Amino acid sequence: METDGNDFKSPLLQHPGEVAITLVSPDKNMDKRFRTVVFRVGGVTCSSCVASIETSLERLDGVESVAVSVLQGQVVVKYIPDTVSAKEIKEAVEDTGFEVEEFPEQDIAICRLRIEGMACTSCSESTERALLMLNGVKNAVVGLAIGEAKIHFDPSITNTDRIIEAVEDVGFECKLISSGSDSSKLYLKLEGITISDDFTILQASLESLVGVNNVNIDMKEHKATISYEPNIIGPRSLVQCIQEAGHGLKTYQATLYTPPRGGETERQHEIQTYRNQFLWSCLFSIPVFVFSMVLPMFPPYGNWLDYKIVNMLDFGMILRWILCTPVQFIIGKRFYAGSYHALRRKSANMDVLVALGTNAAYFYSIYIMIKALTSASFEGQDFFETSSMLISFILLGKYLEVMAKGKTSDALAKLTDLAPDTAYLVTLDADRNVISETEINTQLIQKNDMLKIVPGAKVPVDGLVIDGQSHVNESMITGEAVPVAKKPGDKVIGGTVNENGCVFIKATHVGSDTALSQIVQLVEAAQLAKAPVQKLADRISKFFVPTVVLAAFVTWLGWFIPGETGIYPRTWIPTAMDAFEFALQFGISVLVIACPCALGLATPTAVMVATGKGASQGVLIKGGNALENAHKVKTVVFDKTGTLTVGKPAVVSSVLFSEISLEDFCDVTIAAEANSEHPLAKAVVDHAKKLSQKYGHQNKHIIEVKGFEVHPGAGVSIKNGERTILVGNKRLMHLFNVPCTSEVDKYISENEQLARTCVLVAMDGRTVGAYAITDPVKPEAAVVISYLHSMSISSVMVTGDNWATASAIAREVGIQNVFAETDPLGKADKIKELQLRGATVAMVGDGINDSPALAAADVGMAIGAGTDVAIEAADIVLMKSSLEDVITAIDLSRKTMSRIQINYVWALGYNILGMPIAAGILYPFTGIRLPPWLAGACMAASSISVVCSSLLLQYYKKPLHYNAA
Repeated sequence: METDGNDFKSPLLQHPGEVAITLVSPDKNMDKRFRTVVFRVGGVTCSSCVASIETSLERLDGVESVAVSVLQGQVVVKYIPDTVSAKEIKEAVEDTGFEVEEFPEQDIAICRLRIEGMACTSCSESTERALLMLNGVKNAVVGLAIGEAKIHFDPSITNTDRIIEAVEDVGFECKLISSGSDSSKLYLKLEGITISDDFTILQASLESLVGVNNVNIDMKEHKATISYEPNIIGPRSLVQCIQEAGHGLKTYQATLYTPPRGGETERQHEIQTYRNQFLWSCLFSIPVFVFSMVLPMFPPYGNWLDYKIVNMLDFGMILRWILCTPVQFIIGKRFYAGSYHALRRKSANMDVLVALGTNAAYFYSIYIMIKALTSASFEGQDFFETSSMLISFILLGKYLEVMAKGKTSDALAKLTDLAPDTAYLVTLDADRNVISETEINTQLIQKNDMLKIVPGAKVPVDGLVIDGQSHVNESMITGEAVPVAKKPGDKVIGGTVNENGCVFIKATHVGSDTALSQIVQLVEAAQLAKAPVQKLADRISKFFVPTVVLAAFVTWLGWFIPGETGIYPRTWIPTAMDAFEFALQFGISVLVIACPCALGLATPTAVMVATGKGASQGVLIKGGNALENAHKVKTVVFDKTGTLTVGKPAVVSSVLFSEISLEDFCDVTIAAEANSEHPLAKAVVDHAKKLSQKYGHQNKHIIEVKGFEVHPGAGVSIKNGERTILVGNKRLMHLFNVPCTSEVDKYISENEQLARTCVLVAMDGRTVGAYAITDPVKPEAAVVISYLHSMSISSVMVTGDNWATASAIAREVGIQNVFAETDPLGKADKIKELQLRGATVAMVGDGINDSPALAAADVGMAIGAGTDVAIEAADIVLMKSSLEDVITAIDLSRKTMSRIQINYVWALGYNILGMPIAAGILYPFTGIRLPPWLAGACMAASSISVVCSSLLLQYYKKPLHYNAA
């Protein structure tokens, strides 16, 4: 297949033995959505291997391009998921005889939808059921408060168009927010386009690039949305590709544009719609109310309304009918549409109740009009004001509700605004001198770019300090108010503020990979997820509306039949009403006041506010499940190193137990521990290197290391010829039958009493020396443990360290229960033991070595995560290393669950108290009854009360602020 030179794009992974990507002609498959899969293949050594892989993949229908890197053993395949699956691509490579490594799961795609028109839990439940019934959908979660849905689906079976159709078939408007993976997106405004072929050329050029997942061009607006993998390609390369796509006199240009923040446009549109509908409704309803309720109370001024036109049909009735009809059928048509779709899917929601109530009032009033028109003696009262005022109050309630709901995501909006608009891109020479400096848009930053951060400026992306020193205020990300010192080699987080000093950083994470983006993704996912307590509302909503309809009918019968038979006095019935009309008003009031809107908002609004508030204070809660479980915690298990202690151990003493030279002692230590990632190993290596430099051992020989082996919870071992070198604790010595002399035991005992850890070094079956290491306890640890005890929460320490050191640390911080010399799997077993005793257990660890325990615990808290915020094992991520955030997470959970309970009181209180009053239980004793329009106002007030109650969580303050001073 031949391609034009202008359209040809070289693969990013170039090697002499590679074969370039073959492109399809520009007009082919332009309507297809491409995906890119990147994986490693073992055994790729030459051009022949490349050719074999490429040939096997090109035989598959739907594979658009293949790039193979011999150096990295990496394969990049662009394919059409509707035609071929990632699994088939993997199998094709394996059929050629190569082993596929690190193959990502590509067969499950994710999309997010914005759904408009959901009024109550019944709506979200029906939408969720419709999505789950769609063939190919693996999982679907619909969030009522946030108005969004997240769907996991198999792209080889279904697509986003069918998913949107399923939602619309339920009866709600639906828009696609995002699809595919969480890859980065670039939004461009295209210039230089004059004919439709220009779009084809640009799309073909962009889709030919490796790392581009999807290109969506809006021909009307001349805008392009490009999804790409930031680890493979960058935004400036995409802009350059557009510019290079021109040929001859034809030139293309691309400029950045910022799309409206997700959901903000729709939310503003929803607020505007409800506001306009309410104002139009008031324009008609207020005169109806005045003509029906107010003027008749002032005889001289309301007499004109009683003027008879035909028989008993008076002018006031005609006027009320004319004014009410637009409210009922034009402004209130949304309730008809909602009812139709709800009943079609064999469910009932708020719209059904409102439509039943208003139609009963309206059409009974029509019946009264017809009777008055045809009778010369009939006297009856119409209820047109009931219908119109009811709709007006409900619209007012929805207007206030959507405005309040918008406030629940304020914290998330503030997070998304943290990133700066521009950054300084620099080029440095070998001596770190600036060769060039350019101010660019932050969206154009690519991985490995060198950036200059001046004092007072925000850090645009996550990076590594290359040159310069400064202090960075990270409070907006971690909640820590004290600026953090930064020097070369330190990490910086995008969105934080450089306080002083100019620093140069290297961009390590851009686009959706930045800590800020991951935080936003975590909070968005948490706001969409359902808390288990919400299941109560879901169960109630399934039978609530039919029960209310039945209750309303029974109420009507309960007043109508006794009224007709004279069981209660005729004086109870207001003048100009009969028993039917009197009973009808009670029935309509019951219908309206019992709408379950507030019930569906009780949990999600509180979760939204709490997760957003937690994120602003450096506590990332991964969903309602974690938020609910945290309030039940009765036992907190702490790891020691890096959790209760600072996590940066240092050697405070070293000793030799044999005739070995200090030089050899340092050499074997460095050789054994150099490949270990354990903090103690790094401290030992640093100390050994300093000793070598201090005593002038600069030309030491390199020890040949073989058979490096890690012994979890004990240490490491290596082979040097026939010699076995051991570096670790007493457990390691016992494991290899190395005896510990009395001198060694004495040294260990003395240091363990000082809460120091001893690392022994053994050669040839005997202990030759040791290091004593201490890891200072965090200053706030004792205060936090004490505060937990005041919250009736017990504390436990589980560590791989020795008993003496663990006990000393435990005594210092106030922990009574200690489990020492425990490996990572043993920590998980200890947590399971505690759970078997009936305790709800939280595990606090560093998120890496403690991942089995974090996963086993009811609530896993990863502390000191830095920029690695997406720790899969943890339920709650604590962005800074302060233990006080453990208190914050548990206390925020308790406050949130308490607020949810209050919300349920508000929601159910209106129904439990309001329904009997609406049904007229007080009328025989006090003469108090609830007109339908007032019942509608109460129903609207219940939803507003719940949302405002949840908003009070925005004023949450941390219970513990430790001050080291």
